[in-house]
Amino acid sequence: MTTAAPQGPHIFLVAGEESGDRLGAALIAALRRARPDVRLSGVGGSHMAAEGVPSLFPLGDLAIIGFGAILSSLPRILRRIGEVAEAVIAADPDVLVIIDSPEFTHRVARKVRARAPHIRIVDYVCPSVWAWRPWRARAMRSYVDRVLALLPFEPAAMQRLGGPPTDFVGHPLAERVHDLRPDAGEARRRLSDPPLLLVMPGSRGGEIRRMAEVFGATLGHVAACVGALEVVVPAVPRLEGAVRAAVASWPVPVRIVTDTAEKHRSFRQARAALTKSGTSTLELALAGVPMVAAYKVSWPEEMVGRLLINVQSYILANLVVGQNVVPQFLQYQCTPGALCGALIPLFSDTPERRLQVEAFDRLDRIMDIGGTAPSDHAAALVLQSSGGI
Repeated sequence: MTTAAPQGPHIFLVAGEESGDRLGAALIAALRRARPDVRLSGVGGSHMAAEGVPSLFPLGDLAIIGFGAILSSLPRILRRIGEVAEAVIAADPDVLVIIDSPEFTHRVARKVRARAPHIRIVDYVCPSVWAWRPWRARAMRSYVDRVLALLPFEPAAMQRLGGPPTDFVGHPLAERVHDLRPDAGEARRRLSDPPLLLVMPGSRGGEIRRMAEVFGATLGHVAACVGALEVVVPAVPRLEGAVRAAVASWPVPVRIVTDTAEKHRSFRQARAALTKSGTSTLELALAGVPMVAAYKVSWPEEMVGRLLINVQSYILANLVVGQNVVPQFLQYQCTPGALCGALIPLFSDTPERRLQVEAFDRLDRIMDIGGTAPSDHAAALVLQSSGGI
């Protein structure tokens, strides 16, 4: 009589948008490296599907931005939450990994915990409870067993707020710092003329429309002071048309890059950057590019932010280095004159430029870059939660 070979742990992953899909794909690859017999299923996009985990339905169904869009799509979103929870319960995995998109994935997790409390639940990407709605941290204890954080200050923040046990696994940007940092020739290009200025108005259509006018006017002021500029605007391919339309009236020539290799090359050669706030600030900081950050939102969003958001800086790079080194200009402060005044010192060897460069030099230590790859660290903790290692 033959005995069936034991099966590896079963992991079910749920991602709610493209960034989570990319994280999920890297985690899938890392799980297979650690446990070739691991069984995987879930909901995601093209990146997870390329790793052999097809989705129950197209990820585009969930990638909804803005209050109006959410309200109009609410019946479909609620239906998807129920369908995903049913699929998880039917699959009965050892671990459910919810990846970012808390407005969607946490609702799935709560339904699963209510009906199948034996399934371990790991939240990959700590919600920004340290910035707004801090009460979510304590509420998560009832349906999340472990949180895998991308940012080094998040475990302490979760502990302070009474949240679930949280481990810092590292940011996915740490796995590709070599793509962002210059070789000797590219370092010389950073200091040669005309200076290369990266301009990043956003990765969503609404952001681009809000930031394009003020960024274009800022460039006109900067060019009048600095002289010739090489301006590069990275864009995701699906928004290339929107970006081209937005920059058509800018007073300086612009080169739009959509190819990933070209984008990385521009990061390695840039002397300075003008960017909207967000993950781009951490990406630029890891590349060692001094920057000015800005953001504008609608009036209702501003009111909500004033009531609910409580952080020392809105700039991710500042939060990670623990010092407000990147100038930030929000709402009415976000004017061409103010942005230009903060940008000009970054083109030469000034105290303002040195302050940022020296702070960014600390990131390798702060983010444990060069240690265990974030996806491998996350995979080890997921498998530990499953009892698989």
